[in-house]
Amino acid sequence: MLPDKDGVGGGGGQGTMGEDSSVTLFREYLRLRTVHPEPDYDAALRFLDGIAEELGLPIKKIEVCPGRVVSVMTWEGTNPSLKTILLNSHTDVVPVYQEHWKYDAFAAVKDSEGNIFARGTQDMKSVTIQYIEAVRRLKAEGKKLMRTIHLMFVPDEEVGGHKGMETFVKLPEFQELNIGFALDEGLANPGEAFTVFYGERNPWWITVRCPGNPGHGSRFVENTAAEKLRDDRVNPATRGSHDDFKVHVCDFCSRVCHRLNTSECFTLGDVTTVNMTMVKGGVAYNVIPAEMDVSFDLRIPPTVNLQEFEEQIKQWCKEAGEGITYDFAQKHMNQNMTSTDESDPWWNAFSTTCKAMNMTLEKEIFPAATDSRFIRAVGLPAIGFSPMNRTPILLHDHNEFLNEQVFLKGIQVYERLVVALANVPAMTFGEI
Repeated sequence: MLPDKDGVGGGGGQGTMGEDSSVTLFREYLRLRTVHPEPDYDAALRFLDGIAEELGLPIKKIEVCPGRVVSVMTWEGTNPSLKTILLNSHTDVVPVYQEHWKYDAFAAVKDSEGNIFARGTQDMKSVTIQYIEAVRRLKAEGKKLMRTIHLMFVPDEEVGGHKGMETFVKLPEFQELNIGFALDEGLANPGEAFTVFYGERNPWWITVRCPGNPGHGSRFVENTAAEKLRDDRVNPATRGSHDDFKVHVCDFCSRVCHRLNTSECFTLGDVTTVNMTMVKGGVAYNVIPAEMDVSFDLRIPPTVNLQEFEEQIKQWCKEAGEGITYDFAQKHMNQNMTSTDESDPWWNAFSTTCKAMNMTLEKEIFPAATDSRFIRAVGLPAIGFSPMNRTPILLHDHNEFLNEQVFLKGIQVYERLVVALANVPAMTFGEI
């Protein structure tokens, strides 16, 4: 069936136009414009309040920063003194370039193949609704779980989490949740397997400040700020007497890229990436500036010695020319990784449940950054996992979509996982 003028196609179940009610709820959530730079968080809070009432679950709201509220929906276990299970998701989504989308990015159009197009389908409103629907089904079946389940919905993940999870993990309200294990977002997998993330690269955002000799734009001026940033591989005839900073960066990136492309053992999360993202400087076309700034986005695996890496940056600055300095806009130093050893009770419960569903797991270090890093930073195990296989990776991309059948299968996956994790024996951790 083709979508009608409201973008609602066919399907099965009791939802809109005959589609599964879980899919209808998912599309309703996608239509909430929780998009930066001005996300409608109030709409999300009202939406979650309504769901908590439907499920008969208490919901607690904690304003961690002005206008930034974390909501926690709780399904109490039969032994509430035990360590709990956290199902975490974020409510915000990144902006869109609507001219590049085939449909309105917030209409949640479903096409004839069951693909639902909207910002947030993969990142990560699908997971939010899958958590909710898994709990709904388990409660409807009369399931009793030993450990308490917390469904957490946080703001501002897409802008770094500073006014969301990063602040919340430091508050007593977070400690009171008594979390033992957490699930958070992952990535789609284009193949048959499902990707699982046990760690993340550290994001370093660095600005290098290069002073130089100013002068008139019509003259040959030596040792300018721009000269210190130049990529000499582009124009070897202009090579200066010093090593330019950008040359060091490009050479480093070439070595890493070669390493990644020639080894079957490495994924993007295993290597360091450095990308120049901003250049600032100058006041007029005919004035050589006295200073130029260049900014870089670095992503560093938890296996890298961070102190030694910063020493390398210092050396690059020293070799590039006199007076070059740098400072950080963001510098994360957490290198905690979650165990994926079969002897670990949490991982064993997760992996054996997936294997029982004939799911192949591919374990990786997450190449970007999620709220999981803040959870791991306080010493808690966290796994990044979005049950989306046979799906192109489209987070933050144009025409982000998720197929409804993949979405529905994910609910079944979480049903099984929630039961397995919530029933990990207490004696495993000496809790009784």
